[in-house]
Amino acid sequence: MKKTVGFIGLGVMGNSMASHILAAGYPVSAYTRTKHKADSLVEKGAEWKSSVKALAQSSDVIITMVGYPKDVEEVYFGSEGIIENAKKGSYLIDMTTSKPSLAKQIETAAKEKGLYALDAPVSGGDVGARNGTLAIMVGGERKAYDECYPLFSIMGENIQYQGPAGSGQHTKMCNQIAIAAGMIGVAEAMAYAEKSGLDPDNVLKSITTGAAGSWSLSNLAPRMLKGDFEPGFYVKHFVKDMGIALEEAELMGEKMPGLELAKSLYDTLVEKGEENSGTQSLYKLWTEYK
Repeated sequence: MKKTVGFIGLGVMGNSMASHILAAGYPVSAYTRTKHKADSLVEKGAEWKSSVKALAQSSDVIITMVGYPKDVEEVYFGSEGIIENAKKGSYLIDMTTSKPSLAKQIETAAKEKGLYALDAPVSGGDVGARNGTLAIMVGGERKAYDECYPLFSIMGENIQYQGPAGSGQHTKMCNQIAIAAGMIGVAEAMAYAEKSGLDPDNVLKSITTGAAGSWSLSNLAPRMLKGDFEPGFYVKHFVKDMGIALEEAELMGEKMPGLELAKSLYDTLVEKGEENSGTQSLYKLWTEYK
């Protein structure tokens, strides 16, 4: 019999991820702070749970996909949290992009209760979540990873075990650092194409397949040009991720000038009220907010 999966957090990505698990034949229960966000999943056959505690008590695997490290702490710790209420032998998978130190803390507390914890942040945005093609980077015990691999393979295509607790989160920081400065390049290239009188869509046909090619250039530059700034990934969450990466880099004694510049530009976007827009709204700094 397939394990019962409890899913906490049904935002831009969580909803699609939970839907894939449900479609694969797993019994799924869901909890989210705003109940209506679970409506579409419940219509497909998921069971609504009214609290984290109720969900934890009835699940074999608990997946969390929430917003910030403080939300992760809130759902995992305390008398009403996952660790206190999960059944012995359950698997706890945090797919939120969060702090490596928090992932280690969760694993230590989980072990004491006879639970297995994995940190498994993802990359690929709303498109990857919808298509089940996410990159999933996993930290924790290898045995727990192997046990949960079938679930990961439903949500993603590129699934890599990175090492002990916190390794998944550190890998995600590398991912965000690479994207951060790259997003500046994509926005600048599109602004330059517009300004020089070229047809930017035609420019993309040339440059997406060459050495400049990247996921952001192929997927987000067209959205920039269309004026589609809906979130595949929120500005506010990207700012949070860059903050974690800078904090971790400082602890390691590393300077990150590209990341610092990218964060300062995104901080400007937040000041302009764009925190709930998608990361491609960086382009507005060259168009609307000059």
